[in-house]
Amino acid sequence: MAETLRAEAVAQYGREDICRLLQVSERRLRGWEKQGLVDAAGVYGFSDIAALRTIKRLSDLRFSPGQIRRAINGLKSHIEDMERPFEQARFSAEGRRIAVHVAGDKLDPVSGQLLFDFEANPGAAVRAFPARREEPAGLAKMEREAEAEAWFQRGLALEEAGAPVQDAVMAYRRAIEANPRASGALVNLGTIAFRMRKMKDAEAFYRRALESDPGYALAHFNVGNLFDEQGNHSEARKHYLEAIRLNPRYADTYFNLALLCERNNEILQAIGYWNSYLKLDSTSSWARAAKKQLERLKKSVRSK
Repeated sequence: MAETLRAEAVAQYGREDICRLLQVSERRLRGWEKQGLVDAAGVYGFSDIAALRTIKRLSDLRFSPGQIRRAINGLKSHIEDMERPFEQARFSAEGRRIAVHVAGDKLDPVSGQLLFDFEANPGAAVRAFPARREEPAGLAKMEREAEAEAWFQRGLALEEAGAPVQDAVMAYRRAIEANPRASGALVNLGTIAFRMRKMKDAEAFYRRALESDPGYALAHFNVGNLFDEQGNHSEARKHYLEAIRLNPRYADTYFNLALLCERNNEILQAIGYWNSYLKLDSTSSWARAAKKQLERLKKSVRSK
């Protein structure tokens, strides 16, 4: 047992190690985090590397972050106890859609429909000429999505470099011109509007992102922030809880829910959310603030 524990302790990789192992940039890794494909972390284990390798492979095959996220959420909704999709299933490309292999079956993760696995049945006869894999309309859609992703990455790079806000806004707008369902660009436009206190614009962008991708946890989190800021605590709570349902490891959501409960004098619920947050983040400066709040609340409960 001691040897096992030591091995697990050694098998940790920092962000620089991950970027080197996967041959991806820090910006690309942050992009996956913002898109909700992977949790933001300072250190990673073997299971995290396996998940990131799959995300990179699907991205290199020109699948958009939205497609990958819908595949993950669909798989979780169709199969019980699918808590770690990248460990419990194998993802592959089936033309221009993602397929998953689980327990010997191949299925479409979004619809839940079984797909015939020709690799598992090599002797099966072909009973009809296969349809062309890519029709011109399909190719045009791929090109638009690729263009949108390029503009989205450009927007991220501009924001991280501290470029004028309007430059990033232009890049994100070009992304949604190419693909009106580019949920990541819509969310980032909403966040920029939120920072500029243009609340109606922010809500409109977030709503469009959710219409495009209802399973986007970050969009629900940001809508929750917007309603929280406006004092609409019931709507804020609804969206925070949906973000957690979609991504139970979304630490920031527990943090905000704890604060919301404190403001509503729901002390025991706040304590629960602070505990949940600290299970996911125990070392950051935010964690230190959370620990202080938690201790203060516990003292107040004991003094009653």
